[in-house]
Amino acid sequence: MAIFGGEDGPKRRNNAALLPTKTKGTTMNIIRKSILIGFTVLGMAAAQAQDVAPQDKPHHSQKATPEQRQARMEEMYAKRQARLHDQLKLTAQQESAWAAYQSAVKPAPRTGERPARGEFAKLSSPERLSKMIEKTKLREGRMQQRLTALTAFYNQLTPEQKTAFDQHSMRGKHGGWGGHRGQRGHGGQHGPDLKRG
Repeated sequence: MAIFGGEDGPKRRNNAALLPTKTKGTTMNIIRKSILIGFTVLGMAAAQAQDVAPQDKPHHSQKATPEQRQARMEEMYAKRQARLHDQLKLTAQQESAWAAYQSAVKPAPRTGERPARGEFAKLSSPERLSKMIEKTKLREGRMQQRLTALTAFYNQLTPEQKTAFDQHSMRGKHGGWGGHRGQRGHGGQHGPDLKRG
């Protein structure tokens, strides 16, 4: 009979009626306020992030301008040459040979625009190949100048300095000549040594 209102029935109904409904409402208000505060803080943080001034270095999603790429390459080259200079521990007599070597091997900044891909595609096959041969000859001429300057400087070094120079010149970004452009397969393997199968 307790279910239908015996001795225990009215008590239960009264207990159910006595549940603090204000507590339920208060809890919901607290949750709502917490969510509102959280969104407000997130919104303020997003607004703050947008107000930050853009940096000189482009992000991965932004393309660097040619001037930015050139400046970065010059900076990296200067650091690498300074490191080499420190490792060689040149004498006063060798400094003039170092200066001549540096002036001969310093990469020249790119001048002029690269031809548009569309313009190159408009050329006939013999004309395209002729242009590629011209560029190759220019590169070979620059490489010959570098070789001459390198040989003249290298002959001024002591055997210990030559060893340091050789180690430094093979310590490129990807472990030596060619870098990532020279790699023919996975793992940096080159040429006929690449095992297949």
